[in-house]
Amino acid sequence: MFSNLVTNRWLPSVLDARVDDSVRVVVDPSLPESRSVALLRLEAGPMLLSLTPARASELALADGERIDDLSLRSVLDRAGLTLNSPDHLFYLTLDEQATLRGEALGDRTRQLTAADAHAFEELVAAAPDEDLEEAFVELDHWLVFGAFVGDKLASVVSMYPWNGTRLADLGVLTLPEFRGRGLGRETVRAAIAAAMSLGYEPQYRCQVDNVESVALARAAGFTPFGLWEVIIDEE
Repeated sequence: MFSNLVTNRWLPSVLDARVDDSVRVVVDPSLPESRSVALLRLEAGPMLLSLTPARASELALADGERIDDLSLRSVLDRAGLTLNSPDHLFYLTLDEQATLRGEALGDRTRQLTAADAHAFEELVAAAPDEDLEEAFVELDHWLVFGAFVGDKLASVVSMYPWNGTRLADLGVLTLPEFRGRGLGRETVRAAIAAAMSLGYEPQYRCQVDNVESVALARAAGFTPFGLWEVIIDEE
């Protein structure tokens, strides 16, 4: 259903597809300290707890072990560790990728460059602060696309390679006055098609309670992969 870039990044080589209240422990030495504990609830699938070796030792958990969800929360509480609110993880299915490759770019959407700095600054100045913080769009990101209404930049998507992988994380921002016109969807699809052409896997993340962002992910062709919780930075 999903590409190998997705499954190899998130799933152990041998996956027990059992769906119950138990969590499978995966000890992963490649995890950075900022994600030394992470819980992934696969969509209609099992739950996976990823740990660095140091965290596994601290929590007395072994690779391949199973622990029920309630007991896991108790283990984390006793260690003084807290996970953040879950993020949705969305990816494109292989079928959707094939569809996207055959699409033409809309006339109002194009890749942005440093020459678009003024238009981008105007969009940032007009956007609500909360939307800016959540979207995390930057003109100097790895790949940036925008949709224009006349000469005004109305929607922007920026992407960057995520944590040294070939997953390309994206942020999207559409000015409130231009919402409901399909601009966000159009800009997202233009950006992710470009990322795919460069050999990257588009990744869409958002908070579970961000209803508008979840709706846009689905409208842009993404399929839910799972819910992801990560240890809160202790600093």
